[in-house]
Amino acid sequence: MARMVLLAQTALSIFTAVHAARAELPGVASFVVPSAFPTSVFPSYYVKPAPTTEPQPALHDDVLDITYPLDLTDPKTVPTADLDPVFYPPGLGLNNATSESLVQLALAEIKSIIHDVGGLSGNCSKCIAALSVGKFLAQSAPEYVPDALISLCQSTAFASNASCKNTYTAGSYGAIWTQVLALADVTGLDGQYICSTLSTSFCAVPSTSPLNTTDLFPKPKPKKHSIPKPSGKRVKVLHLSDLHLDPRYLVASEANCTSGLCCRYSTSAPTSQAVFPAPLYGAYRCDTPYTLGLAALQSIGALTGTGSAHSAPAWTIYTGDLVSHDPQNQLSRAYVEYTETSIFDMFKSYIKGPVFAVLGNHDSSPEAINGPHSMPGPLGKQFSYNFDHVSALWKNNGWIDEATANQSALHYAAYSVKNQYGLRIITLNTDFWFKTNYLNLINTTDPDVSGTFKFMIDELQAAEDAGERVWILGHVLSGWDGSNPLANPTNLFYQIIDRYSPHVIANTLWGHTHEDQVMIYYANNGTVRNSSTALTSGWIGPSVTPLTNLNSGFRMYEVDTGNFEIYEAYTFYSDVNSYSALNSTGPTYRYEYSTREVYGKAVGWPADAPLNATFWHELTEAMEKNKTLVTTFNTYQGKMSVRSPNCTSDACAAAKICYMRSGSTALGKQCPQGFASVQSPYTGKNF
Repeated sequence: MARMVLLAQTALSIFTAVHAARAELPGVASFVVPSAFPTSVFPSYYVKPAPTTEPQPALHDDVLDITYPLDLTDPKTVPTADLDPVFYPPGLGLNNATSESLVQLALAEIKSIIHDVGGLSGNCSKCIAALSVGKFLAQSAPEYVPDALISLCQSTAFASNASCKNTYTAGSYGAIWTQVLALADVTGLDGQYICSTLSTSFCAVPSTSPLNTTDLFPKPKPKKHSIPKPSGKRVKVLHLSDLHLDPRYLVASEANCTSGLCCRYSTSAPTSQAVFPAPLYGAYRCDTPYTLGLAALQSIGALTGTGSAHSAPAWTIYTGDLVSHDPQNQLSRAYVEYTETSIFDMFKSYIKGPVFAVLGNHDSSPEAINGPHSMPGPLGKQFSYNFDHVSALWKNNGWIDEATANQSALHYAAYSVKNQYGLRIITLNTDFWFKTNYLNLINTTDPDVSGTFKFMIDELQAAEDAGERVWILGHVLSGWDGSNPLANPTNLFYQIIDRYSPHVIANTLWGHTHEDQVMIYYANNGTVRNSSTALTSGWIGPSVTPLTNLNSGFRMYEVDTGNFEIYEAYTFYSDVNSYSALNSTGPTYRYEYSTREVYGKAVGWPADAPLNATFWHELTEAMEKNKTLVTTFNTYQGKMSVRSPNCTSDACAAAKICYMRSGSTALGKQCPQGFASVQSPYTGKNF
């Protein structure tokens, strides 16, 4: 096994060296991170860094004016009781006895429906009928619904007893599901979505609904439109994503656990019994310890040629997911706010210039849940604490001004801002199309319940009128294999892309998958996908976190300041497989590849042409003829991880090409499934 790992590492080094020799590097080819922890990043520590210990900074939040307590992040004292406030829809104000009686009647009725006492045929009909009973209970005695859900889950063996409790307790998702039951149209489309979310064996996932585009846009698309000419001046732009800081990482704990997030303290598996002790800098089944996050930040300047001790890109984008992959019973508002504060403090220490960030699905508590302001009463403001917090952090760091921060707080931590070079950046909270944001299951006939897309359209129209170019930033990508977002909102987003591309929208940029990927948006909803209909690219940034089975990485773009097109993209990585052998140094981050150098020759792409949607489509055509290009793409998708599966079959190649051409859920779902992610063995079947 050791010999195989050594051979794999040698092959990767040779592979990297060959491409580095061919390309003109933006900075050094590799950067060895010093072993000494940069203690000046934080003013004080509860636990100081050591060769065998992750640090515990005494982190002060200037926005909230608090210092977070040690027991919030101490690996051995992780809180498992969520004391955050919960919100319920209005009820009837019944007394306890009446409410308990209603619960028992509702549970009995639902069980009779499940066991077909009423003569209903089919799981979907039964599920819809059961939802109707649940809706009555949620509107009558909402505070009693979470315990009723736990009881029903356990008595029907829907999940394990522990999972039922962890999922449906009020502070987890119990109160959220109560809101869904009370406010959703459970006998209509909402009910079908709810049941398919619980299990596709209950109801099938509904198909994409027809979209009425009448009066959707303030003005029709101009018949004559053009992309601005390049200025000839290029600047370097940094793309970071999915850091997933784990301040609870425990060195020497089990790094190869069988379930959940590894590299964590466990009373049942003490560090003395670890089969694969967690290295100081991270492992493939773990999130980012402080040491790895700071190692990545220290390497950026030298590798990208933007500085030495600090990097100074023209601007930086961060496409979401700050918080670690903890189970919900270990998450809290405080933990989310701690992580936001810590990461943005680290960015401020190492990156000069503005950082334009978005929130990811992990950057809330409960995880992935955000609700529109249109929800009744206090429900419409139940997540405003987080939007207020990050908006204030961004303002305090000098990345956005006060007016933009106020806009961000109002629009779910999304905003529109013109940067110092004249590019307009419009950000998007993609939780409003993410499939596990259960509040999206309310009013599913409206693809823009939150008003997110109305805001985006207004900003894009203003940009078109002013002759501006735009980048759109989000976290959860709109397409690829279609497994992450809901269909109707991404269908609407695709129409917006079509209307304002290619003359206004220069690029869209995403995160979420942790992998190095790209999508292409086409005219007319992708009905015809060729080089002449390709409109805009969707760049998915590689993650800093290694989770799961990936190397750590980031990307840098060379962007023209006249048209704001991307003319070069350089990707960098660190081999996580090597971390257990580190002794006298920190990890090494390396140049991985140049997009133009690796793919440009395959499509005969002109040296002075941008890496736009036409470029990417022509690459997919070249991939159809030369499967070696697909293999290369697959290798880079996992940042050259030794754990990535091979993509050598015809079915895998066809799927990858299809994913690249799919910018919406509807298009992605038409692709062969089972080849989307390199984080585990492929499950798709060959032709």
